[in-house]
Amino acid sequence: MNPNDPIPQLLNRLRMRQVSLLLAIEQHGTLRGASEALGLTQPGATKMLHELEDTIGHPLFDRVGRGLQITTSGQCVLSYFRGMRGTMEALSRELQELKLGSAGKLFIGSIMAASPSHLTHALIEIKKLFPLLSIEIVVGTSDHLVKLLQEGALDLVIGRTIGLPARDYDFRPIADEALAVIVSQTHPLTGTRSVPFQAMLRFPWILQPSGSPMRDVMEKEFGMHNAPIPKGLIETASILTTTNLIAQSEMIAVIPDSVASRYQRHKLLTILPYTIQNSLAAYGSIVRRDRPQSLATARFLALLHGSDAG
Repeated sequence: MNPNDPIPQLLNRLRMRQVSLLLAIEQHGTLRGASEALGLTQPGATKMLHELEDTIGHPLFDRVGRGLQITTSGQCVLSYFRGMRGTMEALSRELQELKLGSAGKLFIGSIMAASPSHLTHALIEIKKLFPLLSIEIVVGTSDHLVKLLQEGALDLVIGRTIGLPARDYDFRPIADEALAVIVSQTHPLTGTRSVPFQAMLRFPWILQPSGSPMRDVMEKEFGMHNAPIPKGLIETASILTTTNLIAQSEMIAVIPDSVASRYQRHKLLTILPYTIQNSLAAYGSIVRRDRPQSLATARFLALLHGSDAG
């Protein structure tokens, strides 16, 4: 072991009580609230915070009047502490599952494009291998899922990296994702061979929330046509909400083509003959490098990438 390596030194000096204090300050907003939640006196909490700052070697808060304002260093440390908390929660869950004699629990985050094929196939196969394995699936946008992965609430994500540092995460691509513009089967724009973008601007739109990759693509698409994002926009990542809305209105929405094609085959919607010029980056599996993979996670990833999901 290198005696000059700062990592063991930091680990030796860092105490879990200090980690809990910083997380409690974030939750309660004040040092007083955090100290009460942890059963500490305020002077004791202040001393512990000073010790944490000495350990880290950076000021974590600026003292503003009687309050605290988190610094850039504090934000950085806090993001890692959230990950530590999530990892410990995952460890606690897995140990409890083992104690109860089950095969554990797998927490998966997935964008909607992966659901009809790759995710479904891998889920079916993993249940054959581990019939007692409990699986919780969170479907959402990549930006939301990646945040949950960073905090340790998910074991893996099927999505896009959204600027994650490559040194901290492993990303394995699965497929590209084409997008489709959808409307109801009785919409005024159905039945035409091609639909100009300007024609779609006469109708209300449903788009994914701001900050998601699909929303970014559509904002670029509107920009290409010198058109602002429509007023009165409905923002949702829910396929069910989106399809229910377009079925009963003249709204226009954008969803993955893999999902839209299935709905169209069942006559639940119509894909408009319009090609979106901008494209999304490939999606794939994302896991944290600093967290050991359970047997179930490793086998699921193998099935996800080895399956011929079509």
